[in-house]
Amino acid sequence: MLADNNYTPPLVSVLMTAYNREMYIAEAIESVLASTYLNFELIVVDDFSKDSTVDIVRDFVKKDPRIKLFVNEKNLGDYPNRNRAAGYASGELLMMVDSDDTIFKDSIANCVALFQKYPTAYFGITCVNNDNMSILFSANEAIGNHFFKHPILMKGPGGTVIDRQFFHEIGGYPVKYGPVNDMYFNLKAASKTDVILIPFEYIYYRRHEGQEINNFKSYLYNSYRYLRDALVELDFALTKTEISWIDKKNKRRFVTNITKHLFITGSIVETGEVLKLAKFSFKDFLKGVFH
Repeated sequence: MLADNNYTPPLVSVLMTAYNREMYIAEAIESVLASTYLNFELIVVDDFSKDSTVDIVRDFVKKDPRIKLFVNEKNLGDYPNRNRAAGYASGELLMMVDSDDTIFKDSIANCVALFQKYPTAYFGITCVNNDNMSILFSANEAIGNHFFKHPILMKGPGGTVIDRQFFHEIGGYPVKYGPVNDMYFNLKAASKTDVILIPFEYIYYRRHEGQEINNFKSYLYNSYRYLRDALVELDFALTKTEISWIDKKNKRRFVTNITKHLFITGSIVETGEVLKLAKFSFKDFLKGVFH
């Protein structure tokens, strides 16, 4: 087949990963197709679903050529699948709309306008309550504000927009921090580029029992691990005193949370498992207590 010389790649790639989302994915896709902005592609990557998710998406593919469906031959898991979806994308910007969420009609258009206005920024994150803050932050400003003023980098993938090439340059999402891989990723991205604080919500987040956010045990130890590692591995342009303060605060938070977990579950065995998975030593415990 001859190449189409008139083909123009879409500016935006909307990434939608899915696993057993037959109840929600049609509504998610319809919300993207209803966007006022038209120059996009919708990449749907099914992670070896056992229900009718794929059949539902195939029906949409027949009706709109902007939708591209890929089906994994085995289940990869959440963040490996997000990385795979990004690998299929051709747009300059990546936006994530999870298959159980919906996007507002003007969301893509408004996000594109911000990135066109601030071309030095390769990463954007929603920050609605940003009174008296600028829209554009340098990397140092974003990291400093996050750790010492407002935790502005605590949004999931659906609350971020990123330049596709930049996404690949920084290695995509890590895959070893379970449900909080996005938290490490946000810190890494923000430390390497100007950051747009998107002053509006553009996703409707649906809450239901089948979400990873309900995996409290995994959240507990991974929330400690990702920040512990980030403080060592990422260049935050912070002083040793500032790094030490954040590290001790992280340890104290974990001590508080693991203590609450013990009281709630009453399980010494499970609490011990969490401590082991977090690689949290008695020395770490003392630092947390006496922070």
